[in-house]
Amino acid sequence: MGLILCKWLVPMWIALVHPFYVSVTEIRHNAAGQELEVSCRIFADDLEAALKAANKTSVDIIHPANRKTVEGFINNYLQQHLHITVDGKPVTLKFLGYQIEEEAAWCFLEAKQVPSVKKLRVTNDILYSQHESQINMMHVIVKEERKSTKLDNPEKEAEFVF
Repeated sequence: MGLILCKWLVPMWIALVHPFYVSVTEIRHNAAGQELEVSCRIFADDLEAALKAANKTSVDIIHPANRKTVEGFINNYLQQHLHITVDGKPVTLKFLGYQIEEEAAWCFLEAKQVPSVKKLRVTNDILYSQHESQINMMHVIVKEERKSTKLDNPEKEAEFVF
């Protein structure tokens, strides 16, 4: 019984002592709307720390004193750390807003005038300067075909071919 209990307690203790750092970005091509729909799920406390470092000021994204200012901070951060190229051409990402769900911030962006996607390249170094062990999961959906990859800091580029 003691050995079985040890097998469960040690991994749980390690998980508590050594937190993991991960974000998830999903890019979906909407063929009918000729656009990319992008969502990024980032732990709220990690995003706040990154925004604080970038803007040299305290930031509260859960209960912002001025939501427009916080949205501007998030937009600027994502514009610097997330880039997408479709078929060799960079796309312009427009920040739509964010919402808090449990301990995470969901950030939403879009890129217009993207009629088709054959090759999509992503540069994603979200939170890399905050956490050496940061992992950024990437999911891309084109014509209902889903492809995924994982970027471990410092790896920041991924390519998806459809």
